[in-house]
Amino acid sequence: MRNRQRAQLVTADGQVFNGYTVGVEGVTTGEAVFNTAMTGYQEILTDPSYAGQVVVMTSPHIGNYGVTAADEQSDGPAVSGLVVKALTRRESNWRAEGSLGDYFTSHGVVALSGVDTRRLTRHIRERGAMPVAMGAGVTESELRHWAADAPSMEGRDLATGVSTPTVYHLEAQGERRGLVVAIDLGMKRDILAHLIGRGFDVDVVPGATPAADILARRPVGVFVSNGPGDPEPLVATTATLREIIGKTPLFGICLGHQVLGLALGARTFKLPFGHHGGNHPVRRLGDGRVEVTSQNHGFAVDLWSLTDGVAPQREGLAGPDMLPERVVTEFGKVRPTHQNLNDGTLEGMVLEDQPAFSVQYHPEAAPGPRDAAGLFDAFARLIEESA
Repeated sequence: MRNRQRAQLVTADGQVFNGYTVGVEGVTTGEAVFNTAMTGYQEILTDPSYAGQVVVMTSPHIGNYGVTAADEQSDGPAVSGLVVKALTRRESNWRAEGSLGDYFTSHGVVALSGVDTRRLTRHIRERGAMPVAMGAGVTESELRHWAADAPSMEGRDLATGVSTPTVYHLEAQGERRGLVVAIDLGMKRDILAHLIGRGFDVDVVPGATPAADILARRPVGVFVSNGPGDPEPLVATTATLREIIGKTPLFGICLGHQVLGLALGARTFKLPFGHHGGNHPVRRLGDGRVEVTSQNHGFAVDLWSLTDGVAPQREGLAGPDMLPERVVTEFGKVRPTHQNLNDGTLEGMVLEDQPAFSVQYHPEAAPGPRDAAGLFDAFARLIEESA
């Protein structure tokens, strides 16, 4: 296999993992997180939400169906690096336009194979997501130094670096239903496909666009996208949402959900190792049904911070009592709508007195199950009802 060279990954707390290079030569650093999806590695690589992170795939065999431009979620890989147990030597799929190994090389991705990803994943689960350094041609001591000096994800504004620098427009498919302004914090292309596929023209704007500029476009609704990093540094986007709430229907996902929480006055917090994968169970609190969802985030909204109460300690399975029934904000009442069944954290909320709602996961999937795609229809209905 090309570029096969002994390499190492060293965590910030000094654990060493051996492997070999399957991408470009060199060293990279980033926060290591594990992803439990069994397919969709190209969508994961090109998801801007992974900026600044080294992704560890828990599925042992990666690359078997190759790569294709149709699966790209942005202009190229956003990850800082990729770690797999075994990179397949040969792709086999009618859609394949090349191999994953060649893709690494052509796009300058530092990637390791032959790593004990099970041990690495267990370490992240036990110790939390942490910076790592990995690569070949350097000493273990140098990797330890770079891993120790790599920045934490907390306090980092990574969204600005992956947001569109200029406004661009997409035409609706089918009968037009109006203009949606999409605030880009690290937008995936499949999200835009869902919006234009439901008849909306879309203006995609930079993440720090002022509310006045957005409302001047006279949108029928505003969408706030996914993205990487800590939501709290996104002061401009938070201020924008505070001015938009109540003036036009609003739908946020992932980082957009977190920024909406900040706009409501809630706090956010860093999860121990985040939610990354295409198989996370989420309970719909309204009817108790469970959706299998695609997720990629390291922070969560704390609605208890808007109350005088304290979040209860989890005992056994995560139950609805781990979330407040309702909270009161300056924009009216807010009700939790979805809950993660793995750890009980908030996965969705709705403003009962304003046309706005959000979810923490990715209803467009890419990759992952399509259980939650109907949320785009819910956004369309909210727009119609608010007209």
